[in-house]
Amino acid sequence: MAAALLLTLTGCQDDDGADAAKDGGAVVIAPGGPGDKARTLSPEQAAKERPDDTPNAADHAYVRGMIEHHRQALTMSSLAPARASADGVKRLAERITAAQRPEIAAMEMWSARHPAPAAGQGSGGHDHGTMPGMATEQQLKELADAAGADFDRLFLKLMTAHHEGALKMAAEALAGGNNVMVEEMATEVVATQSAEIHRMRAMG
Repeated sequence: MAAALLLTLTGCQDDDGADAAKDGGAVVIAPGGPGDKARTLSPEQAAKERPDDTPNAADHAYVRGMIEHHRQALTMSSLAPARASADGVKRLAERITAAQRPEIAAMEMWSARHPAPAAGQGSGGHDHGTMPGMATEQQLKELADAAGADFDRLFLKLMTAHHEGALKMAAEALAGGNNVMVEEMATEVVATQSAEIHRMRAMG
């Protein structure tokens, strides 16, 4: 691929980026549409033509809410090793932890790079207590007090509802968001948690 790119740069220059190439500057190849030639752009020209994916209120609301949503899933999953009786439930809890812990880290990094707007300026967001699928404090207490088969049944019930809520939140982000990275994170949540919902329903 690198060799092909070099050939393109040396053999197929057009006027858009010719000066940059002659001066030894960096150039970017922009593929043309069907039947059109590729264009050679300077980095500055390429930056101007790149779609604006500035995070909007829906992006910030999703990331902020999903961090808390995932944290509750980790809290619930942390109970399984000591309280679950079915190996399948224990393995499921391990998979949820393995998937969602790094997702939280990625979302926290995104939040650090994209500070949310000040309150009252369109930051939007979910009330953590009313986010879809979130277990109540009473439900969490019941789960923590349960053991064996009772824990397994309640864990699958609560986690299925929790995942279904996450799918709703991801759908809102995909429909209303503007940032590419948030779109990728939401798409991953949809893929992973949809599969886990099917698995939990089969276990229940």
